[in-house]
Amino acid sequence: MVWRKLNGEILLLPIKEAVLKVLEEEAKNNHKLKVCIGTDSQVKANTTDFATVIVFLREQKGGFMFFHNEKVSKTYHIKERMLLEVAKSIDIAYQLCDVFIEHGVEMEIHADINTNPQFKSNDALKESMGYILGMGFAFKVKPQAFASSCCADRIVN
Repeated sequence: MVWRKLNGEILLLPIKEAVLKVLEEEAKNNHKLKVCIGTDSQVKANTTDFATVIVFLREQKGGFMFFHNEKVSKTYHIKERMLLEVAKSIDIAYQLCDVFIEHGVEMEIHADINTNPQFKSNDALKESMGYILGMGFAFKVKPQAFASSCCADRIVN
């Protein structure tokens, strides 16, 4: 799985090691971090493109992110695609949660799901909330879910 920085630079370390390095560097600089993980997708013809982001927010000092793209030769029903986005975010959060706990970094999952029932993505709201909470993670949905609806959305396009 290839992860990149926003400037396109490929992370040469495995994601867990890269995140650990970031947390240690940021701690040395006395930066308090919060991490938001989100995934967005876009359907193009017979493929679905996914982008997952790990957004590092420095308290009152900006932020940065790592991202991963994936192209799947399949289209999904909207509910299935929304749940798959959440699953991709949970997967990476689960891989990294021990590092965040060890370093006292708050982490939350951002789901690109609308709370307004007029939007199709709302069909997956209850299941997504249950999935995220059942895994023990804090979460945000639209409009507060900027990691998925803004950051990942920019990468997937």
